[in-house]
Amino acid sequence: MRRLPRLLGAAGLIGAVPAAVLLALLLHGAVEPAAGLLGLGACLAGAVLVAAVWIGNLGRLAEALRRAAAEDGRLEAPSGTPLLPAVGEIAEGVARLARTLAERGALVGQLRRADEAIVESLPDPLLVLSPARLPLRANAAARALFGGGVQGPATGDVAALLRHPALAEAVDRALAEQRPQTADLVLPVPIAREIAAQVIPMEPALADGGRIVIVLSDRTRERALERMRADFVANASHELRTPLASLIGFIETLRGPAEDDRPARTRFLGIMAEQSERMRRLIDDLLGLSRIELTEHQPPIGQVRLAALARAELEALEPLLQARRMTVQARLEETALAAPADAEQLGQVVRNLLENAVRHGREGGSIILSVEAGADGGKRAGVVLAVADDGPGIPREHIPRLTERFYRVDAGRSRSAGGTGLGLAIVKHIVNRHRGQLSIESEPGEGASFRVWLPGSLAAARPAAAE
Repeated sequence: MRRLPRLLGAAGLIGAVPAAVLLALLLHGAVEPAAGLLGLGACLAGAVLVAAVWIGNLGRLAEALRRAAAEDGRLEAPSGTPLLPAVGEIAEGVARLARTLAERGALVGQLRRADEAIVESLPDPLLVLSPARLPLRANAAARALFGGGVQGPATGDVAALLRHPALAEAVDRALAEQRPQTADLVLPVPIAREIAAQVIPMEPALADGGRIVIVLSDRTRERALERMRADFVANASHELRTPLASLIGFIETLRGPAEDDRPARTRFLGIMAEQSERMRRLIDDLLGLSRIELTEHQPPIGQVRLAALARAELEALEPLLQARRMTVQARLEETALAAPADAEQLGQVVRNLLENAVRHGREGGSIILSVEAGADGGKRAGVVLAVADDGPGIPREHIPRLTERFYRVDAGRSRSAGGTGLGLAIVKHIVNRHRGQLSIESEPGEGASFRVWLPGSLAAARPAAAE
């Protein structure tokens, strides 16, 4: 219905002048009425025919342009009857323009993909924020740091980062001054991390609407290394002073008054051997604790069957158990699976807790070692490793400080038992790295219980052939 008025209008535009001339000639008698009317009819019919072809050409050209706009920008020549020369020239010009725009679009797309590939492969985490400060995009390093869900409303670690006062202030300054800003952040959960942030304002905005780019650099390892060096010097100089002084004193005695005293020399050499062994254990524990602290902010990978691990550590401690005449009741759930987990570090947790129970438990007493499924305080599913002894127990006021370096409830008893004062500190840092929880319960005279919750589950039992 819309085509007819358009056709009549175009026909009138084409045939109006010749039709008006013929009509004027008829009115003035310049031509015969029959010939004039025939010519007028032929003129109008020709105008309608030309208008139909013209409108058809323009309609097919418009349809081709619509297809080009809706698809990939390529303009295909209209099919059907040949185009009028003027329309053909227009179609050819538009096709050349479409090809040029398509080539430029392809180049822009290639450059954008190259930019995205560069950003994606950057080793430092990168976030792109909208004007409302919502995450729009994150590279692979950021997704590994904060998890996959970093787009949209900020949750979890990303929310903690964006709510940090130092970062919020840096974003405000960057938008106000339109200059890059820096901020040093400390994120306490789920594990303490020290991050240097660079905030870069985007003007104009990025293609996805991003106005703020945040580049993060995790300085946790470097700062931990600095602290490790300082702590190692301080701790080693403090804790090694006593055994070193003993060794120096005995050496001077053996060189002087006891030089020819065989019984004294034998006794002194025994004491020196004990002090040397204590120094070795102390240095090993200090180095081990330092290595754990360096990687504490990086969650482990892999999975560990806790029952088999606990059984192996228990067998290795059999000589120490026999020396103290102690027995162990083991309650091990064979399918308990800790994941993600580091087998070597969890072995150290079991070993340290068992050694702690043996050294500080009652001689001739018993130890309960258990591995089972259990939930943490937030009802998250996982597995629980517990070690309990029937020793003298620990006064309540000492429990919060048991995981501090070199903290001892009874310093003299701890040293005589062969402890370095670092075992529970090592346990705490390993549990932190595994995103677990350590709880200690004790009453004087009723023994002590150490409970470690770890993320995990009960795995399907392995067939006997696989054991």
